[in-house]
Amino acid sequence: MSSLSLTETRYKEHISPSMTRLLKFSGFYAEEVSANGVYIYDEKGNEYLDCSGGYGVFILGHRHPEVVSAVKDQIDKMPMLSHVFFNPVQAELAEKLANKCGGDLQYCFFCNSGTEAVEGAIKIARLATGKTTIISTKNAFHGKTMGSLSVSGREMYKKGCDPLLPGTVQIPYNDAEALEKTIDEHTAAFICEPIQGEGGINVPDEDFFIKVKKICADKGILFVADEIQSGMGRTGKFLALDHCGIKPDMVLLAKGLGGGIAPIGAIVATKQVWQPFFKNPTIHTSTFGGNQLACRAGLATLEVLEKENLIENANELGKYFISGLKEIKSRHEKVIADVRGIGLMIGVETVEEKYGGYIIYEMAKSKITAVYTLNNQKVIRFEPALIIKKEQIDRVLKSFEEAVTKAEKALSK
Repeated sequence: MSSLSLTETRYKEHISPSMTRLLKFSGFYAEEVSANGVYIYDEKGNEYLDCSGGYGVFILGHRHPEVVSAVKDQIDKMPMLSHVFFNPVQAELAEKLANKCGGDLQYCFFCNSGTEAVEGAIKIARLATGKTTIISTKNAFHGKTMGSLSVSGREMYKKGCDPLLPGTVQIPYNDAEALEKTIDEHTAAFICEPIQGEGGINVPDEDFFIKVKKICADKGILFVADEIQSGMGRTGKFLALDHCGIKPDMVLLAKGLGGGIAPIGAIVATKQVWQPFFKNPTIHTSTFGGNQLACRAGLATLEVLEKENLIENANELGKYFISGLKEIKSRHEKVIADVRGIGLMIGVETVEEKYGGYIIYEMAKSKITAVYTLNNQKVIRFEPALIIKKEQIDRVLKSFEEAVTKAEKALSK
C-alpha cells in the first residue's frame, strides 16, 4: 500500500469519510509532507504555490527561518509556562501588540486560537458592561465553538447544536442604521469583522466603521473588532481598521500572529474593558495561553513584518494582484461576477457555485492552491503569504485565467 493510500484509509476510518471524499475530489489528492516559503511539497516532491495560506495563517510563508530559530531557541529554554512566575516573553509580546494596535488598546490576554479569542471577548464584554446581548452580523464567521458559533452567521454550522448561547442578535453587514436600531438596554457589545472573510471577502463602505464607532460610544456599548483573519498586515495595514483610522474597544488576533509556526490567539483591549481582571486576575484563564513558545513565535513574527517591510508589500502587491484579477474579469464576465479585497485578502466571486469548484480543481492541476470562503462557495479566496513576489502572482494570474477559460467552455450554457 502506498503512503497516500494508507493515509486515505486512516482518514476514512479515524478522521472523516466525508473529508476524505472532499480532499480526493478537490484536486488536492496528495500528502503534504514539507513546506518552505510560499511552497508546499507533496509525497512525490511536487511543488505547490500556496495561495490559500492556511486561511490566513501563513502571513510569513512556511517555516520562516527567523521564527523557526526563535522557537528552537525557546524550546531549549522553557517552552511552556508554569503559571507561578512572571513570564517575560508573554509580557514583551503584550507590550508590543498594544503598541502596534495603538490608541487606548493596552491590555492583552493570550489564548491558542481565534475561536478562543472570540469566546473570551464575549465573556469579557458581559463582565465589563454587566449586560448580556451580543450583536453580530449575518454571514459573519467567528469560529465554531459554542459561543463563537452563536455569533457567527451561517445556519449550516448551527443546525443541530441548539440551544446556542442566548442573548445573541444578528444584523446585516455594513448596515450602521440596523445596528443603531438593534441596540437596547441589554446590549453589551457589537462584534464584527472589518472585512468578512468566510462570508466572501466582503468589504464595507468606507465610512461604515466610523459610524459604528460613534454609535457604540454614544450608546455605551463595546465595539469588538475580529481581526483574526484581516489583521497582522494582511490588508496592507497592521489592522484592517487602520484604513479608516478608528480604534475599537477590543481587537481579536490569531492566525498569522504565530507566524505559521505556533498556534496563538490574543485579545487586546482598553483599560475600561479590563476592569474585571483588575478585580480578579483569574476571572478568565487558559492553561496553554501565553506560553513562551507561542509568544516567541509572535515576537519573531512582529520583527519580521517590520524588518522585511511586509505590510507595505501586502499593500503594493495586493493592488497589483487585484488589478490583474479585474482585467481577467473584464474578459470573462460570464464566469466572474466580482473581484474585491484589500491588500492580500482577496475574493473572486463567480456567477454560479459550479464555476468555483472547477476553477480550484484546474488550478490545483497547475500546482497552485486556492480555496472557497466557507460561507459563500461562489467566492474563491486568495490569501498568499505577504512574502510573495510579483512574478509568483503573475504565475497565479496566468493559471487562474486558464482555469476560468476552461470553466467557461465546459460549464457555460
